[in-house]
Amino acid sequence: MADGSLIGVPSLRGRVDEAEWQARVDLAALYRLSALHGWDDAIFTHISLRVPGPEHHFLINPYGVFFDEMTASALVKVDLEGKIVQETPYFINPAGFTIHSAIHAAREDATCVIHLHSDHGVAVAAHREGLLPISQHALIVRPQLAYHDYEGIALNLDERERLVADLGDKNLMLLRNHGALSAGSSAAVAWLQMFFLEKACAQQVYALSAGRDGLMFAPQAAQDAVVAQTGGMGPGAVAMLAWPGFLRKLDRQSPGYAS
Repeated sequence: MADGSLIGVPSLRGRVDEAEWQARVDLAALYRLSALHGWDDAIFTHISLRVPGPEHHFLINPYGVFFDEMTASALVKVDLEGKIVQETPYFINPAGFTIHSAIHAAREDATCVIHLHSDHGVAVAAHREGLLPISQHALIVRPQLAYHDYEGIALNLDERERLVADLGDKNLMLLRNHGALSAGSSAAVAWLQMFFLEKACAQQVYALSAGRDGLMFAPQAAQDAVVAQTGGMGPGAVAMLAWPGFLRKLDRQSPGYAS
């Protein structure tokens, strides 16, 4: 895949403007990182990123390509309705863009939307009490965490209004019986938010594996202190400090995404 191709797609480097190419590299990195952490679901689930510019175009995964083989050139550019606006042999899963298009349309600040079906994320999304205040990671993300009840596979366009309303001005969501979602102002912000949420969910699953008796909730004073310390904004404020390290890890363990 040195030339950026998967099934005969030539590299787009130098054929799109610099801002779009950087967006492609960042988004391909998100797909690879999700796979590297074991949060992918074969060809299912999606991550989308807005292309800089006035056109309201977005990049999303070609249907049928695994997360761990994603490249910048393979990503498909679509408009807000999910219509493909570039020459490509690929197609997308329109249902996959339902959730993403709703959030992108409603939230100008939602440049990047990550939606995953990770085992730990689904497990906590299916728990009646949701994410519990039992870890530092949980305390950091809980002020930014919303919930949306399951309505079936996201094929019904009417669901978009309810999903957006449930998300409100928060940046993280657990979709009941379904998975997790992160909306961020950049790839880096969306990623670090999801990283913290997934860590919190995994820690909760491990803690509950020993039963709920004896489970310790963080004291309310400590919960309030974390909100004050983070401004209630979650980990996004330090995303750009962590992002280069994640990219270096990709370069070592999953090279080729930036092609």
